[in-house]
Amino acid sequence: MATNGVNGTVETVDDVIKGASKYNAVPLWPQMVKYNPPKPNPKCIPYIWRYDDVRPYLLKAGELVKEKDAERRVLMLINPKREGPYTTDTLYAGLQLVMPNETAPAHRHTAFALRFVIEGNGGFTAVHGQRIQMNRGDVILTPTWNWHDHGKDGSGPMIWLDGLDLPQFQHFPVHFVEHFQEKRYPAENVDSGNSPIVFPWAHMKEKLDSDLGVWAKQEYRKADGSYVSKTLGPSAERIQAGKSSRLRRETTSCVYHVISGDGHSIIDGQTLRWKQGDTFCIPSWYPYQLFAGEHGTLYLYRFDDKPMIEALGFYRNEGAEDGSQ
Repeated sequence: MATNGVNGTVETVDDVIKGASKYNAVPLWPQMVKYNPPKPNPKCIPYIWRYDDVRPYLLKAGELVKEKDAERRVLMLINPKREGPYTTDTLYAGLQLVMPNETAPAHRHTAFALRFVIEGNGGFTAVHGQRIQMNRGDVILTPTWNWHDHGKDGSGPMIWLDGLDLPQFQHFPVHFVEHFQEKRYPAENVDSGNSPIVFPWAHMKEKLDSDLGVWAKQEYRKADGSYVSKTLGPSAERIQAGKSSRLRRETTSCVYHVISGDGHSIIDGQTLRWKQGDTFCIPSWYPYQLFAGEHGTLYLYRFDDKPMIEALGFYRNEGAEDGSQ
């Protein structure tokens, strides 16, 4: 029989679902598990981008895609289970190239960016008035809404790994870019050893090597000990030859880049082998362990979403009910 206030005859649960759905009032109970799963369920999967495979195409782009045709010459590292900008469900990574005597023009944007320098000499990034020479292994920050441009002097390419929080802006539609009226924003050379937005590799390597454990991990932090951003957290790891990290499973997702050495990871039972230059991702809640090869010390760069996940109260670490490490 009809229910008061309901148009037509409503006698079954299916009638309720169909009738309510016509008014965009969709019942939750048939989809309860979808929206309340028993464990984290990232869409992205573990994946590896091999530098030897990708680098030739990036260099060819340097020949074919001219400076005037590309505001940023980047190959995005996109997870095979999603489209851009997803490297993981919360992180974006890309390989950026600047050729000799080029300038990637000045702009600023809402997104926060990390740069890890992979190869090349004579390159620089200028961030809000600070011109910083790029050296292999350095981590350089581009805080939100800071004017920045990139350039290259001398010979040979300059390549670095970009890390950004771009996936967040699929949920929060507040990201946009403003272009500076000139190609370069006015900047002065600064000592990278004293700049709060530069973390030289030599300093980080010294910290890692001073740790006597077989596995060492150090986060890049501000001078006051706080995270470098509200969304992304960079860090570095060292593993002695033939040794491994501990087994981890967290609600953070991360991107790793192999600075030097080789080895493999076991991610939820899947083995990924990698070497210097390769980049791989580990989505949220996948159990994983990292293993160094037998012939040398392994150094890894990593960035993750822990500052954001932690601030939102979403951080969990298997075996720690309160979410602590």
